[in-house]
Amino acid sequence: MQAQTHDGPVRLDAARFDRPVFIVASPRAGADQLFDTLMRAPEVFTVGAAAHQLIEDIPGLHVRDRRYESNRLDGSDATADVRAALYARLAESARDRDGVAPTQRPWRLLDKMPKNALRIPFLARAFPDAHFIYLYRDPREVLANMLLAWESGRFRTYLGLPGWPRPYWSLALTPGWRELSGKPLGEIVGRQWQAATQVLLDDLQALSPNRWRVLRHADFLANPSGEIARLCLALDYGWDRPLEPGGLPETAPTREEAEVVRKHAGELQRVWPQIEPTAARAAKVAGL
Repeated sequence: MQAQTHDGPVRLDAARFDRPVFIVASPRAGADQLFDTLMRAPEVFTVGAAAHQLIEDIPGLHVRDRRYESNRLDGSDATADVRAALYARLAESARDRDGVAPTQRPWRLLDKMPKNALRIPFLARAFPDAHFIYLYRDPREVLANMLLAWESGRFRTYLGLPGWPRPYWSLALTPGWRELSGKPLGEIVGRQWQAATQVLLDDLQALSPNRWRVLRHADFLANPSGEIARLCLALDYGWDRPLEPGGLPETAPTREEAEVVRKHAGELQRVWPQIEPTAARAAKVAGL
């Protein structure tokens, strides 16, 4: 199958990918450890942190090309040109657990970029046999982690965002972000989480149920080997090494981090009634 691009005909080759897996979650929900574990499967290939740039360097997909509306992409954005470019970039950048590029086709792609929570229809269109794992985590824990991310200054997604009074925007750029201008950080974080989670849940529930599943973060921490074994069976992943969780275990917050959360606790409490319905919906989807 071929598609005409601005540079002439190119081959559209989604068949080179075999059931890609995308971990989707609200920002700072703990997807890194799950990803670092699953990427140890022998047939899995990843592109690491480069996935952001691989997508957003495709003409028309960067937020500046979209009037800074948000990081949202839907199925209509997965045009023939875009898909061809995405497939080629992924094939060039992907590596397995040993750093080896794919030499046979099809191959298994695994990705966990936080912005994927806003891009499920795009990914589902680009990869018709993709599967999505929704990593659910207690919103209160996630909100605390998001506060720390904003305050740390290490998660500067956009510097000098037009129309944004703060020096930078952290984490995913969610729909409706302009409405948060001038709001206290606790409200910004709460509504950022709400917007990302609403989009994520709407998009997952619009898919066929056999294309996605839920993993509860608390269950993963309590029984990592059991949960990973369950996932590997469901995803048809092989395993040839001791089944141990990857990444670094979570640690208790430092005194300074706890103080950051305390500083914004009142703001979170005030915004909670607005986001509680979304929290209840997420918990229900997660079977709680």
